[in-house]
Amino acid sequence: MGEQLQVWIDQDLCTGDGLCVQYAPEVFEFDIDGLAYVKDGADELLTAPRARAAVPARLRLDVISSAKECPGECIHVVRAEDEVEVAGPQ
Repeated sequence: MGEQLQVWIDQDLCTGDGLCVQYAPEVFEFDIDGLAYVKDGADELLTAPRARAAVPARLRLDVISSAKECPGECIHVVRAEDEVEVAGPQ
């Protein structure tokens, strides 16, 4: 899987469980509202609705696993090229 991936979180569905933060703390972080958000490459929290962050190649499997295991089914992993979802709510 060599294509670039992006990830975003639907905060309306986020349960605040924290599995994503455990899987990939470089990509996910909690905000003061208790919900998880994605972070950009400069470690800045992206709080705008549907804000997307690039997935570092070395963290692809962790980010995909977090999307598959998320109890809130709120993490979406898409190919940057064509926005096709590769992991997330089914």
